[in-house]
Amino acid sequence: MNPNRALWEQGDFTRLAATMRDSGEALVKSLGITKGQRVLDLGCGDGTTAIPEAQLGADVLGVDIARNLVDAGNRRARERGLTNCKFQEGDACHLEGIADRSFDFIVSIFGAMFAPRPLDVAREMVRVLKPGGRLVMGNWIPNDPTLVAQVLKISTSYMPPPPEGFVSPMLWGVESQVVERFTAAGVRSEKIAFARDTYHFNFPGTPDAFVTEFRNYYGPTMNAFEAASRSGCAADLQSELVDLFRAQNRRPTGEGTSIPATFLRVTVEV
Repeated sequence: MNPNRALWEQGDFTRLAATMRDSGEALVKSLGITKGQRVLDLGCGDGTTAIPEAQLGADVLGVDIARNLVDAGNRRARERGLTNCKFQEGDACHLEGIADRSFDFIVSIFGAMFAPRPLDVAREMVRVLKPGGRLVMGNWIPNDPTLVAQVLKISTSYMPPPPEGFVSPMLWGVESQVVERFTAAGVRSEKIAFARDTYHFNFPGTPDAFVTEFRNYYGPTMNAFEAASRSGCAADLQSELVDLFRAQNRRPTGEGTSIPATFLRVTVEV
């Protein structure tokens, strides 16, 4: 199996996505998406941004490598009566079956950044975007002090070294890397813009219980615990993550968990 597919099909990312819905809706409202636009939501998961895009009247195609998330997205769209929102399996590195210049807008929030061949990802997004179209990526930032970057940093420290040729997905959070990738795909550098933005994870339980959600349902954290267990360090990993989640929780004790996470918002025009 494609290792990227295996990563995202394990566990149940919908459990984590449920804590991100409010931020997904708020982000979509800020994008200026209008009725009738064709929107590609790439690395869409179960539709945290694709569903709100369709609710604004756009014709949305969500593409994700994980079959379970595609099925969950189609189920959520049906439950909401959204005939203008469909989900299908696909690889951001090679958008097979998707025609050139077929979308007005591309959105990829913490999705395409995890595909293994970033230059191919940039080329494919530019290829399927119409002239005058726009794309927005949300990418986690390496070494950022907020939640997700720290979860991934801590988790990686318990993992064996990556295979030769591995390109860290976190490089999508480095502006110079983003410029290099999109200019290689034919975009002029002045058409690439950056801003810092924030997602909020809102979980009804305690920070400790939220760590358990990551441990049981988030692929990268699941892999880290598996590796840590083999080396007898699972308790250390658990302790580090609990300390992180407690420190970053912005809600008073007993009122659930709300943790902000900073990301790089990339806007590209073609």
